[in-house]
Amino acid sequence: MITLLGWLFSALLILIVLPVLVLFVQVLLASLTVRSLAPAQGSRPRVAVLVPAHNESSLIVATLNSILPQLLAGDRLVVVADNCSDDTAALARAAGAEVVERSNAQQRGKGYALDFGVRYLASDAPDVMIVVDADSRVSEGSIERLALCCIDSGRPAQALYLMHAPAGSGLKVQIAEFAWCVKNRVRAQGWARLGLPCSLMGSGMAFVWRDLALIELASGHIVEDLKMGLDFCRSGKPPLFCPGALVSSDFPRSDEGLSTQRTRWEHGHLGVILSDAPTLLIEAIRKGNLNLLAMTADLLVPPLALLTLLLVVAFCLSWLVVLLGGALAPALIASFGLALLGVSVLLAWSRFGRGIIAFSALLYAPFYALKKIPLYIGFVLKRQVDWVRSKRDDT
Repeated sequence: MITLLGWLFSALLILIVLPVLVLFVQVLLASLTVRSLAPAQGSRPRVAVLVPAHNESSLIVATLNSILPQLLAGDRLVVVADNCSDDTAALARAAGAEVVERSNAQQRGKGYALDFGVRYLASDAPDVMIVVDADSRVSEGSIERLALCCIDSGRPAQALYLMHAPAGSGLKVQIAEFAWCVKNRVRAQGWARLGLPCSLMGSGMAFVWRDLALIELASGHIVEDLKMGLDFCRSGKPPLFCPGALVSSDFPRSDEGLSTQRTRWEHGHLGVILSDAPTLLIEAIRKGNLNLLAMTADLLVPPLALLTLLLVVAFCLSWLVVLLGGALAPALIASFGLALLGVSVLLAWSRFGRGIIAFSALLYAPFYALKKIPLYIGFVLKRQVDWVRSKRDDT
């Protein structure tokens, strides 16, 4: 009986360590120095940039001003003012965008806004549609790079989407910025080294217009971008990472805004892991779909804070069992996983994170993970399933 329990504990620990192994491989591949690929060539397709916006009057003009200079004759810039109670629509019109207003208190969420915008565009459809969040800034040349990458590959294309800590932010926001960099830059770049797809990230997403019919956009899912990427992959259109295009935004300054944003992302991610990952894994293996298998493996890597907590608990419990006369194998597996996670984080920091956070501040990360325990308890006791907008500084 004791031997059986030891084997079961070891098997559980292996399941926890496997996502760490995926993370390590992604970080290692991303850290390799390779020759840059030649930029996409050819005639720039006709583009429509769709900006879903819910009460974004404080940020919408800056977003539109970063997009408008990159548009050519025949392109369109459309803002979906979704259930707005402020002057987002008026400001967007004044800035030079087409604006369509949507009001439906029962169907709330970005997916519904995207579906509404696509139906509006359908009467004069573009070649490529690019989605940019209303709080994002699009770097010069990114619209063209995204459009060419998308049309040349015939697949959805995802820009490098980074979030930054506002000036004067505390350690927890700096750590959040580093964790975001690992997720959206390092891990995506690592898989791209092997020619594997990336997850869709919400902002800076480009789609061949005809491919939009492959998926269902109208959804109140709180991580609709993650679901869209998986749905496209299952339809034979795995998203392509396009790091030459850059989209960026800032974390909310308020604690309330940070908490709302973090809860939505992490509860949504964990919910997809529990509800969809087993089916995706079986489907990928049964069909021999390497792209879907790679996206599922990436999906199974939980947030760094949760992964750290799981490994620390496993490490302590397994060595306690050893001290009480139990098997050594689980303790060795847990120790290997924790060491591999540490190596992965340090390698990612040394290659990509030095400009984001000091090494001394990085040492605070385990305490940051501890502070997120209530968030994960909340997932078990009262999971967030509805879309909630993150509170900005002034709204």
